[in-house]
Amino acid sequence: FPSHDIHRIGGDTTISVRDIIQKKLLGEVGEFGTGMIPGECIKDTKPKRAVPDAVEAIHVKHISGGTSIITLKTYEQGRELWQGTEQDVIWLDEEPPIDIYSESLLRTMTTNGIVFLTFTPLRGLSDVVLAFMDSNQTNKENSKKSQIILISGQQTET
Repeated sequence: FPSHDIHRIGGDTTISVRDIIQKKLLGEVGEFGTGMIPGECIKDTKPKRAVPDAVEAIHVKHISGGTSIITLKTYEQGRELWQGTEQDVIWLDEEPPIDIYSESLLRTMTTNGIVFLTFTPLRGLSDVVLAFMDSNQTNKENSKKSQIILISGQQTET
């Protein structure tokens, strides 16, 4: 993105977002800047109320000189708290409920943004998984195992 951008990252629960996503991005509590976002790029963090050591937002220096804002959300908050703001990038870690996935697609429509999903389909052929498959792949007569790769909205089968 040519200018500062807005990111949203979501996971199952406040605790899993804090213990997995936040830790990967920032590093251990008290050692922020040792994760994927280098310390010199972190402008500020906003603590999450009522959750020890959890962060709600991260302000990151953008290459343009502006600031990118990353907000951390959870699926347990419900779709309503995901609506209303445009987003450039959304990363959904672990399988989201279909309403949050659909809301995420809507949030990126006007920005020509992207939604990343990283999960193992432990719930089987859920509505989210089915959204990435065509009817031939879900037909029980077609039980051939396949790997689905989604790149820039293009689905390929291997």
